[in-house]
Amino acid sequence: MSVPLRRSLGILSTALITAGVVILLDVGLTLAWQEPLSTVYGSIQQGKAEDSLAKLEQRFPSAQDLESVAGEENLERRGERLANRFSTEVETGAGIGRIEIEGIGLDMVVVEGTDTASLRKGPGHYPETAFPGQGRTIGIAGHRTTYLAPFRQINEIDDGDAVVLEMPYGTFSYTVTGHEIVDPDQVEIVDDVGYEQLVLTACHPLYSAAQRWAVFAKLSEISLFDAGPGIWQDP
Repeated sequence: MSVPLRRSLGILSTALITAGVVILLDVGLTLAWQEPLSTVYGSIQQGKAEDSLAKLEQRFPSAQDLESVAGEENLERRGERLANRFSTEVETGAGIGRIEIEGIGLDMVVVEGTDTASLRKGPGHYPETAFPGQGRTIGIAGHRTTYLAPFRQINEIDDGDAVVLEMPYGTFSYTVTGHEIVDPDQVEIVDDVGYEQLVLTACHPLYSAAQRWAVFAKLSEISLFDAGPGIWQDP
């Protein structure tokens, strides 16, 4: 074998080994945490969601929104009226509030929509479901391995854990009541059930979209901002 050929094969071999190490490192990071490149992109998009939420909070609730509920003494009904007015303010892909789950260390902006682009920004609100305060089912979906993987640890949420949704018009706390593994076409899990519940969903198992892991939680406390005194708690 000639020297030039041997040198060329050596360079090729080194390049292939280097590429293999990079691929293995990427796989290792994905398995241990989340996909690195999409995480960077997701961080940028989550920042945009935070910016859009800040703009929404500047205009809602307005003085007119607060005036519309000023005469209502029942805190639940005040919350429902504000949520109804809020539903006309949201835009697909924009931030609408924050979700906090202390049990898994989650604190992130929720965006409106579960389309591909929206879920790259953070957890997404199912547009066909209610908003906090409307007394029906609220659905939120999130990735487990890509784009910040907000729901990676969804299986580690315990029954009895608190899930808090902080909206521009109030804070809504939910207590986890159970888990269920369902097929992707079982959309009935976000049907209304006669009381306000929160349903969190994510793909299952990890690195697969074969099924969905669903967490169910029931409304336990309401605290409204600038909408009159009082805190409602589940009796």
